[in-house]
Amino acid sequence: MHQKIKEYIESHRERFLNELFELLRIPSVSADPQYKEAVFKAAYKTAEFLKAAGIQYVEVCPTPGYPVVYGEHLFDPSLPTVLVYGHYDVQPPDPLDLWESGPFDPVVKKTDIHPEGAVFARGACDDKGQFFMHVKAVEAMLATDTMPCNVKFMIEGEEEVGSEHLAWFVANNKEKLKCDTILISDTGILSNETPSICTGLRGLSYVEVEVVGPNRDLHSGLYGGAVPNPINILAKMIASLHDENNRITIPGFYDDVVNLSDEERRLMAEAPHSDEAFKKSIGLKNTWGESGFTTPERTSIRPTLDVNGIWGGYTGEGAKTVIPSKAFAKISMRLVPNQNPDKITRLFSEHFIKIAPDCVSVKVKPHHGGEPYVSPLDSPEYQAASLAMQSTFGKKPVPVRSGGSIPIVSLFERELGVKSILLGFGLDSDAIHSPNEHFGLFNYYIGIETIPYFYENYVNIKKA
Repeated sequence: MHQKIKEYIESHRERFLNELFELLRIPSVSADPQYKEAVFKAAYKTAEFLKAAGIQYVEVCPTPGYPVVYGEHLFDPSLPTVLVYGHYDVQPPDPLDLWESGPFDPVVKKTDIHPEGAVFARGACDDKGQFFMHVKAVEAMLATDTMPCNVKFMIEGEEEVGSEHLAWFVANNKEKLKCDTILISDTGILSNETPSICTGLRGLSYVEVEVVGPNRDLHSGLYGGAVPNPINILAKMIASLHDENNRITIPGFYDDVVNLSDEERRLMAEAPHSDEAFKKSIGLKNTWGESGFTTPERTSIRPTLDVNGIWGGYTGEGAKTVIPSKAFAKISMRLVPNQNPDKITRLFSEHFIKIAPDCVSVKVKPHHGGEPYVSPLDSPEYQAASLAMQSTFGKKPVPVRSGGSIPIVSLFERELGVKSILLGFGLDSDAIHSPNEHFGLFNYYIGIETIPYFYENYVNIKKA
């Protein structure tokens, strides 16, 4: 079975890459309305590729926002059905001047980590390259008549803006989306030498804050020293959100946090990690974070609060001596199991308004959020994924928890009543959400080879 699939992949290797390039050239930035036409174009191109792969039924389903691309290939109701989830939208490419090549002009370049080459483009890893592995893997199975079970696809266009309308789509299409498990590649592995499977995701609470002082920008000489400066005050308020041990100071923030046992932390520590390599990879002299926890623990099992952007006043060329009327910041909080994003957003809002001096007014605007997620290691999905990676990498994958958030995973379990398996192939060094995002050719092709093993193993385990 798999020799036929491998031969098919090898003989179509160049086409698989060129087709990915077609998708990557479409600037499907969901956060910016000026790219609206491109986002729709990406949806229809995705549907086109699903049809070309041999999927029986494909449709572009409208939502109140960007469409969901749905496909299904059902040939035996007695067999399990796997639902593949991915997203065709991408992050904004800014800052453009830091890209070594055009963000929507994909090229292959060699790197120290990817000596065989990597595709550089926005969306290469997150998530066009990764969901496209599934399209090509299913194509290979259908073309070689080795598809072991039913498959459905649900590829959305709003993941990078919080999947705003996906909940609406899922709630209105439960029968259409009925399945036995959901297969997602929007995560990564520890390294190309050490495969891993993501077994947990942090949740998210994202807010925007506004601090308002005087009714207009003021001359800093005539008024300075006598009126509140919203930027100064905002900076002090933000600084107060962490104590000297880098713990978050919002009352009640840690009340629901599930603390891992010493044994669970010991097992986590068995995963390969080098603080020196971590620091070197991002140009740091030292790490920073909550006292009493290691770097891998800080980025996976502990909650965080980070300022993602801050602005106000004059930021143009040269000098303009003003006390601004307003200051703004965007703040994200990554959450761990049992923390509820709505509750955390409420606690943040109450605290932030409370700590503001009475000379300014404060507004807190909630953006998107999502629940944390933990996947059991004894599930058929995890076992099938583990065996699949052993077949292609030659070693058993390590279970790891990711610091990132995929809010729809908990939504799927709640609405569809099934577990998801996070079978990603990216690397932390692939610069997702940053300039020069890339995805290794090794990772792309080994993903396509591994996915058919997952299907075969999953069917066998479900039959047993």
